[in-house]
Parts: sequence; C-alpha cells; structure tokens
Amino acid sequence: MTASSENGLWSALREYWAVCQETLTLYREEQQLLQNGQEYPAFLFYRRRKDLLPRLEKALTEIRRWRGQIRSGDPAVPVPGTELRALTDEIQTMLMRILQLDRDNRQALLGRGLLPADHLPKPAAQQPHYVANLYRRHSAA
Repeated sequence: MTASSENGLWSALREYWAVCQETLTLYREEQQLLQNGQEYPAFLFYRRRKDLLPRLEKALTEIRRWRGQIRSGDPAVPVPGTELRALTDEIQTMLMRILQLDRDNRQALLGRGLLPADHLPKPAAQQPHYVANLYRRHSAA
C-alpha cells in the first residue's frame, strides 16, 4: 500500500473508531443512569446522539470510498495489512457492544415507561448472531 493511501485509510478508520468510541461511552453513561435509577435526561442523550450522526456519516462515506478502491483490485491500492485488519476487528467488536447496550437501554427505558413499545426493534433484530450474520452477508458481497 502506498504511504499516502495507507495514511488516508488509517485516518478514515481512526476517525470512525473515535466516533464509535464516543458512541460506546455515551451508551455506557446512559446504561449507568438507567441501572442506578437516576433521573434520565432524555433530551441530553438525544442531542448527543444527533451530534454524532454527521461525523459518523462522514467517516462511513470515507471508509466506503476506500473499500471500493480496495475491492476494485487497483494495484495502487493493495489489500490492507494485518494492522488495519486488527483495527477493523476492534471496530466491529465495538459496534456489536454498542448494539447490545442500545438494546438493553431501550428495554430499560421501556420498563420505566419512557419509550413506546413500537420503538423497540423487531424480534429478528434481537437474535443472538443477527449482527454477525449481517457482517458475513455484506462482507461476501
């Protein structure tokens, strides 16, 4: 991988990792409030989630661009090395933890009467290996 393409891909993955880390921190804070029975500042969490969305979208767009270049087989952009794969594995693990925390937090909110039942995901999305199967399906494409 050329130095500039490697730096660009690393930069995109690090930005995505940072947004995922902030999201994970947000969901953990939310979980602690819900578990401790403290007052739940719904608008604050809504606002923080909403503020993360543009950064998440930007990082995802950049990663998709790199993914397209890698899959195109362009010799100027070789397949990423093991360090990049380790980072993507870490990101996937973090995403699965975020999804689990989100589900748990939604159930806690529902239990407190703060979330209408129709805001919960469909039962298919709560299957144990649902996220892993999604990754498998999309990585094979």
